Amino acid sequence: MKYFSLIWSALFRSKTRTFLTLLSVIAAFLLFGLLDSVRVAFNSGGSVAGADRLVVASRLSITQMLPYSLLPQIQSTPGVKKTAYAAWFGGIYQDPKNFFPNFSVSPDYFEMYPEYIIDPAQLKAWQSDRTGAIVGEALAKRFNWKVGDTIPLQATIFPQKDGSNAWPLKLSGTFKLADSKRKGEENQLVFHWKYFDEANQYTNGQVGWYMVKLDNVDHATRVAKAIDAISQNSSHETKAQTEQAFNQSFAKQFADIGLIVTAIMAAVFFTLLLLTGNTMSQAVRDRIPELAVLKTLGFTNGTVLTLVLVEAILLIVLGGVIGLGIAAIIIPVVSAMSGGMLNLPGIPKETWLVGLTLMLGIGIVVGALPAMRAMRLKIVDALAGR
Repeated sequence: MKYFSLIWSALFRSKTRTFLTLLSVIAAFLLFGLLDSVRVAFNSGGSVAGADRLVVASRLSITQMLPYSLLPQIQSTPGVKKTAYAAWFGGIYQDPKNFFPNFSVSPDYFEMYPEYIIDPAQLKAWQSDRTGAIVGEALAKRFNWKVGDTIPLQATIFPQKDGSNAWPLKLSGTFKLADSKRKGEENQLVFHWKYFDEANQYTNGQVGWYMVKLDNVDHATRVAKAIDAISQNSSHETKAQTEQAFNQSFAKQFADIGLIVTAIMAAVFFTLLLLTGNTMSQAVRDRIPELAVLKTLGFTNGTVLTLVLVEAILLIVLGGVIGLGIAAIIIPVVSAMSGGMLNLPGIPKETWLVGLTLMLGIGIVVGALPAMRAMRLKIVDALAGR
């Protein structure tokens, strides 16, 4: 563009004002990059490894448990190759801040998840130990646990039958995942459902959900409907869904990430609109005589409008790209420091596309009124200071 140098000079005519406005834009898009990357991660597609798995949970809520007696009926459903089951435990280790997912599971749980790599000897030791537990490598490193250690979990929901909240578990082994995008799954602990069922005070003969492996992934819809039909019109109706859909539902029990991100960013960008809009209006007011000179030299109304509008867009895009670029650098560092709790390798393409669209949109909105004012400017009035 032959007028770029003119636009660039106008943008930095007041360096302090432009620098402070740029910092605001950078901060806004840095926050957007971080938060939207988390949202995309929560809503992203499931792994290829779980494409042939369904999860069967209560139709009412995943906090509603299902009878263990459903197991043989689900196993006998045509199209079902293998089944396992689990139940949320929700215990804490030492301090509530040390949160990590912990479940009681069936003995064949790791057969359902072959992508979980575990030493066969450790798996055998766990299966033969009633109070044994297996944790992900990231979680073991986080608390410096070693095989053979006792992990004193404290119940927050399910006390033992004697009223005690103490659930001591012996660490039998650790597992890992080769897929770096799923390292967050290493931050979990599993122990025996049978031990949980026999020892807890409130729920007996109940599981949280069933995992179903299909003999043919193309039959997923038919099998899901057949499983749901088993408990239709009962007090424990089920909802069979893909593993991805279940994981998203489970995450939303803690927080609706999409809603949180939208609310925060709406407030941030509304403030940014006011700030940058005021900046551009002031910039045009300060340059009224200069704009009048441009018109005197033969610049058309349309050209003047375009110059001011492009200046506004350039201001937002420059700050936005820098902000998203900083976020792209920070995210992998934060992910690495979290010990696997967060798996955010970088800013996804979806976030970049939304971010660039927002930059252009905000630039047009904040530049529209100043640009219209510049276009309607009368040379005589401007040079006369009116």
